[in-house]
Amino acid sequence: MPDTKKLRNRIRSVNSTLHLTHAMELVASSKIRKANQRMEASGDHAAAFRAAMDILAASGSCAESVWMRGAREEGAEPKTLLVVIAGDRGLAGGYNANIFRFLRDWPGAEIIPVGKRACERFNPGGTRLLAEPFSAADANAMAETLCAAFSEGRADRVGILYTELTSMMSQTPKLRWILPLTAPEGVKPADMIFEPDEREILETAVPAYVAGELMACVRESFASEVASRRNAMDAAGKNAREMIDDLQLQYNRARQGAITQEITEIVAGGNA
Repeated sequence: MPDTKKLRNRIRSVNSTLHLTHAMELVASSKIRKANQRMEASGDHAAAFRAAMDILAASGSCAESVWMRGAREEGAEPKTLLVVIAGDRGLAGGYNANIFRFLRDWPGAEIIPVGKRACERFNPGGTRLLAEPFSAADANAMAETLCAAFSEGRADRVGILYTELTSMMSQTPKLRWILPLTAPEGVKPADMIFEPDEREILETAVPAYVAGELMACVRESFASEVASRRNAMDAAGKNAREMIDDLQLQYNRARQGAITQEITEIVAGGNA
């Protein structure tokens, strides 16, 4: 017969876990709206900047810009530099694990981590750059680092590995290449006059463009982390409630069995 005391202790323990997961779900839910607003604002800014860069890249005078081509020799393996954005905390389902699993496809890449979990994995003991808050100053400083690495030939391509918020129930790891710039198909050179000229504007605008892409990706990753944590805590809460129901059923059966046994012993003793 199951021990009623042990069952009672397990019920109390699971119930404490249920309260914890419910509290974390409420906290994540309260952050979702603000995180989405900031993600949309950064996304709109990055999209507008990206459209302007496409117009500049389509110009023939920009074709020989250092930002339009890698520095590697023909046939050589490109040197890859990736900004990897992970979460600052755990308990977010497969959010962090999915990013690190996706990264296996780029074994030789140099990594610049953003987020506590990424820093612990790729830069233990070093400076931790948290995903929240990630300021404009952080984005500008990192953009300068990335642009310097590319322009000096230490990297042939630069990308950002982040998590795309496909929906509130689905978050997908995604790699966005930001350097070198490529002339987009179907975009014609703008019918306008640039001062001083397209190439000089492009050279000046690239660091700001990279900073905007970084900010957009970090904020979308943070919104994905919050959504993933809410979903994970909701699932954990449902599992805890099911476990409590099962344990409560076992406890009631054990208690009923113990009472029945006592009554039987009393009746047997009275008949003796």
